[in-house]
Amino acid sequence: MTAIQAAPAHGRAEEESADPGSDRLAGFLQSAIAEEIRHVRKLIEQLAEVLVSDERFAMNYIDQLQTFDLIIQHVDESASLLDRIAAGTESNDALKSVRLEGLQGRLREALAQAG
Repeated sequence: MTAIQAAPAHGRAEEESADPGSDRLAGFLQSAIAEEIRHVRKLIEQLAEVLVSDERFAMNYIDQLQTFDLIIQHVDESASLLDRIAAGTESNDALKSVRLEGLQGRLREALAQAG
């Protein structure tokens, strides 16, 4: 067996030997990511405000501009979900509070595929 064949895939040895509950910084990182998501929300809102301030543009693209509201809702729900998980809420319980049915369904499907 060559050295290349004997070497584990990148990062795999650490993943297999690590205790999944041992990452005490995960909750802090998840909370920080949630805050970053909220920052993205503010940027999206600012962009939307600039676009709708041009009345002609807004009237021509009213349907497309409503997508900004949907994006903002997704961002809010995602950040809130991540906060709940960071606080220690079990994944399935944390998903129960997601108000957007499509988002909740896709995330439940992701959990079902993982487990």
